[in-house]
Amino acid sequence: MPSCRVFIKGMHCRSCELLVEDELLKVKGVEKATVNHMKAKAELQYSGPLDKNGIERAVKNAGYKLGVEKTRIFSNNPADYKDLGIAVFIAAVLYLAARQLGIFNLGGNTGSNPTGLGAVFIIGLTAGVSTCMALVGGLVLGAAANFAKKHPDSTGIQKFKPHLFFNAGRIAGYLIFGAIIGYLGSVFQLSVSILGLLTAAAGLAMLILGGQLIEILPFLKKVSFSLPAGIARKMGIQQQAETEYSHTNSAVMGAMTFFLPCGFTQAMQLFAMSTGNPIQGAMIMGVFALGTAPGLLGVGGMSAAVKGYAGKLFFKTAGVAVIMLAFFNLVNGLNLLGINPVQGFSQRAAASSTDDPNVKLVSGMQEVRMNQLANGYSPNKFTIKKGIPVRWIINSKDSNTCASSILASKIGVRKTLTPGENIIDFLPEEAGTIRFTCSMGMYSGSFEVVGDQAIPTPAGTGETGNTKILKAVYTTSDDIDPNTFTVNEGDKARLEIEARDSGYGCMGSVTIPGLSDQVEVFEAGETLKLDFTADKPGRYPITCGMGIPRGVIEVI
Repeated sequence: MPSCRVFIKGMHCRSCELLVEDELLKVKGVEKATVNHMKAKAELQYSGPLDKNGIERAVKNAGYKLGVEKTRIFSNNPADYKDLGIAVFIAAVLYLAARQLGIFNLGGNTGSNPTGLGAVFIIGLTAGVSTCMALVGGLVLGAAANFAKKHPDSTGIQKFKPHLFFNAGRIAGYLIFGAIIGYLGSVFQLSVSILGLLTAAAGLAMLILGGQLIEILPFLKKVSFSLPAGIARKMGIQQQAETEYSHTNSAVMGAMTFFLPCGFTQAMQLFAMSTGNPIQGAMIMGVFALGTAPGLLGVGGMSAAVKGYAGKLFFKTAGVAVIMLAFFNLVNGLNLLGINPVQGFSQRAAASSTDDPNVKLVSGMQEVRMNQLANGYSPNKFTIKKGIPVRWIINSKDSNTCASSILASKIGVRKTLTPGENIIDFLPEEAGTIRFTCSMGMYSGSFEVVGDQAIPTPAGTGETGNTKILKAVYTTSDDIDPNTFTVNEGDKARLEIEARDSGYGCMGSVTIPGLSDQVEVFEAGETLKLDFTADKPGRYPITCGMGIPRGVIEVI
């Protein structure tokens, strides 16, 4: 049977191959089409005269063009950058809309309810329309294509069955494998450094994947995250596969996606392993897979609806989202490795002063109290004295979040927090910084260990009558130090800031929007006072008179 080769521009993944193959097989005389997006070509076997115009139309219908694509570092097509700008705008609008609707907060406040896995479900929803769709979409399309080939006269509902079996197998597989890695987590645990490296590697993989999707870095097409060709053929990813479709194969294929290199999946796997509990591990992975199902179930219909320019724009927008998530993973990985890549405004303890209001001297020990919440730790920065034992009391208010698994490699701490107070004792033996993070690197904090300075005073955060006193120091070099405080709902409180320098400009004044209408000005030698009542839970910024954030008061 005669054959020929055609070169195609614009393909970036296995799904592209399937779309092009489907269109090429519709051309009269084409008996077999083998498309390789990495080599940007298609091998055709045909009988009778070959309709070259039909080949060009088929490729165009799939959303691509005929021609040899020269590999460059950056695309020289202005339209690619225009489309990327539109994709960035769409991604930004979607992000702002989701933030305004409070979607990112749906996973919080799960309390001690063991079924409160909203955060994991939301992460699954996000993954299902980003990294999981990009990585697993080819598998879904492959299963559906094999079924359609075997049953060309099937109805639309029947053609949807492969998607249902694929996702059912995926959820069941994630439950089973989640239980296994949860059990393994009770037998052995990866070191914090390994966790950091794995998380950072997942972020790097996502960064490359996002770079491929935005299509302005052609050289990234040479990097592939797909399964080996032999396994792909057995799973029906490529049209040249000789394996017959079956619902069982589709379900098994869905279960095997547990091992695909998706950054979200790997993060959830680490979280599941860190629980050291097979039931919790199964629930985490099962709920995550359930969250990805809506996006993956929509792949079949979406693949038909987003061909051509709409398809390019869809994948570029997904690429922008994946890149944003990649940087998030990279930062988390670096946090786990003890590297803080993000400085600037953050809750900060005074490294230059040991009079930390969050540290008290009790019975010869430095007592540190911290709350673990759904969205991290508060307060999360402390100054402690070298050589004096520390009693770290962590009040866990939400045990169904990665923040409940806390790591501090420098002092050998790796603990899954239980609801209520958890006590960790350690001895800071040398000056420097002791960092701690959650098991995913998302939330972090630190102890600043100081040397030959005064012992922390027992005063700290105290009470005068029924008023809780929050103390801080203002200097022009360090601003408000410390700048993070926690009070309980209903407390009457007063923020007292000792001004060691006079303030100037807008940063010379301070207020607490939402808690106090007072605006006070820093005068050297004076202690300004802001009184308020914590009527409603939330995070209230400490700002200058013009609203620039410089600290936070958390009402719990």
